[in-house]
Parts: sequence; C-alpha cells; structure tokens
Amino acid sequence: METSQSNDPCTPSATSAADDAGCDVVTVPARHGLEAVDILRRGTGDAVGPVLHDDGGGTLGFVVPAGTAAAWDVPGSTCTETDGRGLRLSPEPPVEGSDWLLPPGEADLATDPAVLRRALGEAARLIKAADSCR
Repeated sequence: METSQSNDPCTPSATSAADDAGCDVVTVPARHGLEAVDILRRGTGDAVGPVLHDDGGGTLGFVVPAGTAAAWDVPGSTCTETDGRGLRLSPEPPVEGSDWLLPPGEADLATDPAVLRRALGEAARLIKAADSCR
C-alpha cells in the first residue's frame, strides 16, 4: 500500500536539540540513488529533500518525514527511524566520512516518500535497461 506523506519539515523532538530532526532516512546503493536524484530533480515540481552521500559505503541517504520507516518496503533499500538521534540537518554532515549531496538549506526539508518510491522504481528500470545493453 502506497501512502503519500507531505514533505513537511522534519520536526525537532521534544528531547533533542533544536537542530536535531525527527526524520527517517531511506538508504540505497549510490548508483540507484544518484539516478533517483536525477529523476527527482527533473520532475514536474516534485521536491527532493537533503541527500547524504556515504563515500566509504557507496550509499545515498534520502531524508524523509518521520514515520516513513513503518511502511517502507521498497526492495534494495532500507528506511531507518532516527527520532532525531544522530541526524542533524545542518551544513556539516552528521557522520564522519560522509557529505551532503543536496545539503539542508539548498533542498526542501524532506522528500515525499511516495515520490521517492516512484523515482526509485524508475531508476531501477533505467539501470536494468542500461545494464542489459552491455
């Protein structure tokens, strides 16, 4: 079942510092994620929130609204609840060895999970098609 959540701000939790966000993070392999970012940025007004690139692990992390992890079931990806712990939406990356591909302040506050789900599906189809041409 696909549910759409708005890209409302990731709200600080009552027990966290003001810049800690109550967001979830969808993690995908870098190739799949980069293709999805391109799809989202070419989209017709569909916004993309901050995206974190983990250089060492070869993954991208999309910031999505809190509560997304409870219903996330996209193959090849994981969605992790942060509850504001360990994720800071500030210009500095929250994890050593990572960097913002789309930093907070230059992106919307969070990516709509339904929009991300469609972009990841389209990205998977494009990658499969490209790989079959080799």
